Amino acid sequence: HVVSRSSPDLTFVPECLPADPGEIKELQHFISRSKKLFVMTGAGVSTESGIPDYRSEGVGLYARTDRRPVQHGEFLRSARARQRYWARNFVGWPQFSSRLPNVAHLVLRDWEQHGKLHWLVTQNVDALHGKAGSQRLTELHGCTHRVSCLGCGDQTSRSELQERFAALNPTWKAEAFGVAPDGDVFLTDDQVRTFQVPACSKCGGILKPDVTFFGDTVSREKVNFVHQRLAESDSMLVAGSSMQVYSGYRFALAAREKRLPIAVLNIGPTRLDHFASLKLNSRCGELLPLIN
Repeated sequence: HVVSRSSPDLTFVPECLPADPGEIKELQHFISRSKKLFVMTGAGVSTESGIPDYRSEGVGLYARTDRRPVQHGEFLRSARARQRYWARNFVGWPQFSSRLPNVAHLVLRDWEQHGKLHWLVTQNVDALHGKAGSQRLTELHGCTHRVSCLGCGDQTSRSELQERFAALNPTWKAEAFGVAPDGDVFLTDDQVRTFQVPACSKCGGILKPDVTFFGDTVSREKVNFVHQRLAESDSMLVAGSSMQVYSGYRFALAAREKRLPIAVLNIGPTRLDHFASLKLNSRCGELLPLIN
């Protein structure tokens, strides 16, 4: 598996102090006691691969821009919203899709291979856990590397769609300004206006990335599946997430109800801080590799 071996890209990682030896010991103790660890990751695991998050102070997308991600309802309702979404996604895709897993992704894969990690749920849509080789994995909000048709449900790969975009828009050119957590970039309305969006090649339906947009909900089947994996687990680690989004937070609430010990590794406050057994304010890519 290819991985970024170079030093981590900290452009989008918030300021934090180096890991404290006491904290390292506490997390080591937490992980050692666990036989069936349930891990949930968020954007803070991918920031060191050069993918910004939404909410981090100073460096997150919301802090740096007034941009907000596309809303589910708007994407369904408006052909113009879809054109804008796909034009920006087309420009951002080569850079976004070439991002590589960092050391945090690899550590979690190794834990799985050594039988320490029971199940991994990620809120990220960047495919980096899959690229790292994790298999006991649920992508809670889907993955940008897959595209599905809203009409017939046919699934295609996002890279295949990239070729169709290129063929439909041979002379269309746009410079990208900045990149967002979902591979989105900033373009002007003028640039977007002439961009052609293909329909499903099977039924002519609307194509949408296989991700849960803001305002949409995760399928009942997937939520139930994750609850089952959590029920089999004996502890929970949250890495790189403030857990502001309910779709992930509900599993922490379920863990609390089951009285599972919960450790949180995240720079900055999270919704779990008042009931977690352990809260660590460090970089995932710095702290996780120190645990064995």
